[in-house]
Amino acid sequence: MSLPSNQKENHLFSNYPYWAECFGTAPFLPMSREEMDQLGWDSCDVILVTGDAYVDHPSFGMAVMGRMLESQGFRVGIIAQPDWNNPDDFTKLGKPNFYFGITAGNMDSMINRYTADLKVRSDDAYTPHGEPGKRPDRAVIVYSQKCREAYKDVPIVIGGIEASLRRIAQYDYWSDQVRRSVLIDSGADILLYGNAERAIVDLTHALAQGRNVSDLTDLRGTTIVRDATPEGWSEVDSTRIDWPGRIDEIPNPYEMKDTETMSCSTNGDAAEEESEDSDVMPVKIVPMPLHRKADLDPETTVIRLPSFEKVRNDSALYAHASRVLHQESNPYNARPLVQKHGTREIWVNPPPIPLETDEMDSVFGFQYQRVPHPSYGDAKIPAYEMIRFSVNIMRGCFGGCTFCSITEHEGRIIQSRSQESVINEIEEIRDKVPGFTGTISDLGGPTANMYHLNCKSPEILKNCRRLSCVFPGICKNLKTDHSATTQLYRAARALPGIKRVAIASGLRYDLAVKDPEYVRELVTHHVGGYLKIAPEHTEMNVLNKMMKPGMGTYDAFKRMFDKFSKEAGKEQYLIPYFIAAHPGTETKDMMNLALWLKRNKFRVDQVQTFYPSPMALATAMYHSERDPLHRMSYKSKKMHIPRKLEERRLQKAFLRYHDSRGWPALREELKRIGRTDLIGSGPNALIPAEDEVASTRHQRPGFKPKSGAAKRKGGVQAKAGPRKRR
Repeated sequence: MSLPSNQKENHLFSNYPYWAECFGTAPFLPMSREEMDQLGWDSCDVILVTGDAYVDHPSFGMAVMGRMLESQGFRVGIIAQPDWNNPDDFTKLGKPNFYFGITAGNMDSMINRYTADLKVRSDDAYTPHGEPGKRPDRAVIVYSQKCREAYKDVPIVIGGIEASLRRIAQYDYWSDQVRRSVLIDSGADILLYGNAERAIVDLTHALAQGRNVSDLTDLRGTTIVRDATPEGWSEVDSTRIDWPGRIDEIPNPYEMKDTETMSCSTNGDAAEEESEDSDVMPVKIVPMPLHRKADLDPETTVIRLPSFEKVRNDSALYAHASRVLHQESNPYNARPLVQKHGTREIWVNPPPIPLETDEMDSVFGFQYQRVPHPSYGDAKIPAYEMIRFSVNIMRGCFGGCTFCSITEHEGRIIQSRSQESVINEIEEIRDKVPGFTGTISDLGGPTANMYHLNCKSPEILKNCRRLSCVFPGICKNLKTDHSATTQLYRAARALPGIKRVAIASGLRYDLAVKDPEYVRELVTHHVGGYLKIAPEHTEMNVLNKMMKPGMGTYDAFKRMFDKFSKEAGKEQYLIPYFIAAHPGTETKDMMNLALWLKRNKFRVDQVQTFYPSPMALATAMYHSERDPLHRMSYKSKKMHIPRKLEERRLQKAFLRYHDSRGWPALREELKRIGRTDLIGSGPNALIPAEDEVASTRHQRPGFKPKSGAAKRKGGVQAKAGPRKRR
């Protein structure tokens, strides 16, 4: 889908390449001076510092950004997983000509290291051999400080998901406090958020032309530090929650409307004359409740969020700021945001314009080697092993799930590749990637089935402020025809040497049921016995806070799934994922979910406990006990938050009702809430009584059925491979 010509930005590849284009394409972006010498480079224009091992593959951010800049004619080096205690690691490629580009990697460094229960993980999937401890906590801050120590005069540009989700003041689960924007804490010069191809291209060409990074104040998808709102702009004041009944325009501190107020001047006439002749336009301040009535130019209007100091001390204001930020997420109507941090202002420019299909094709069509850098030898990098035979066909997600960070980072407008581009990549995997046996492990992205699904109307899209296109119901303006995906599946299966194409990305089943032909195609050819889907919960009061559909949609999809599986002569099962301890979830909700699991003969082994990731709406719920999906008020009823570790573990035990290790805690809780009828051996019991445990010790808590075993043994053990990280 194309937008009106006046809404389009410059094409991603419209810049004239930098002179270093003459060096051509590097086999691998260099990680040492020796490699730079082999390429004939005396220096790097840009050096990317990353917390991940360097894998030259389009699923790894540093490879995409590096190859993107290389295509623009710049020389790019990579410092991967430097020892932050060794200053020499940050100088081994020399001084970059333009800047250091810093990212924690494909994952937030804190989520990468700590579980939802704040335990240290035993491995790191983005490191050779899965070895832990190869990146520091808050890697963006640490790497930025080390680069600044190495070369004080080199600009520092931060990006990636860790920086993206910390662009304003954000609740930090690990310290249980609100932290400042990472731009302040890192001391970086500029932050790029979201998918940053446009921003990094414009930024680098501007620096190559001799501009100063401090002058680049209006790049989309960037966050900068300013001293004050520019003159001539209008500020929408959104620093409060409850406004008085009568609201007047806030007096402008820079404007003197009454000449009597000028009497303190030694020469009133001279002051008045100076005011009339001055070209300085004061900042206009408009209260949030009046901003729709005010005649404001969207090109020079900024929304003022509550300051860092206010949101740090007032959780309701924090939730309010989160609500405003998410409402300003559509790149076609979003306004800049400003948030005071002490004496400085964090200025967030509108999100980047999504890539067009031909631009996406070019990004994924760079000459990636599709393997780790040779310096790693035969070491296995778990994250690479997982995705080396998979293909990313799109970006973005319009689901808007409150606990998920995909929409905050990639946006809700779907950016899709062409079928030709995807087919070319499959052929490249077949012909180049070592160990390929004929199976494409995934054809998807953030979701399996949003490929080429967009708003039917460019004009409606341009003006829309909905946080989700599918909640509380599927928008009538959303295209739900999956024919492009169905055709892609058929074309991929027909390629010589391709034996099977699996779909491992999570399926949005509320969309899938709108296109039975797609479900038939998926179930018949692309499900290898099990299909992962994510209802997340069964209770509507919880699902509403997640912005997820009710279980009626799940039931409709299951009927369709079972029907097409039977027609195909296959015995196949759905593997549902659920979340424990989501904000708003109470014991009775988890009890009802556990009863649903037992009725449907599910014994889930892999469960997810809610993890408050920075900037997510559910994280604002967790911190504030309020629902930012609705207008904030100090009078609003607070929601229940499963905050204590004991309660979080109890909710997880309900999900794993079949695991005897959780039975003692479940018995106590069921007694407390008056549901002793669920303890015992009857058909409606959830767990056995204590005196019945001895007779069941010989039974394993869960099993993986073979063909036909589910019906004979009475259960499906819902256990599959690692879930895509949110």
